[in-house]
Amino acid sequence: MRPKALNFEKLVQQNKQELLGDKRRISQIELRLEKKHTDIAKEKQYH
Repeated sequence: MRPKALNFEKLVQQNKQELLGDKRRISQIELRLEKKHTDIAKEKQYH
């Protein structure tokens, strides 16, 4: 019974790591979108 519990714990840890990685990627995408949005807004101001 114990090995299954260990496998479950391992899976939980992997999922946590993957979620943290996803969170970081999402943050980077959000930053790029914000930058693109401000660039477009600036462009419109000058035209």
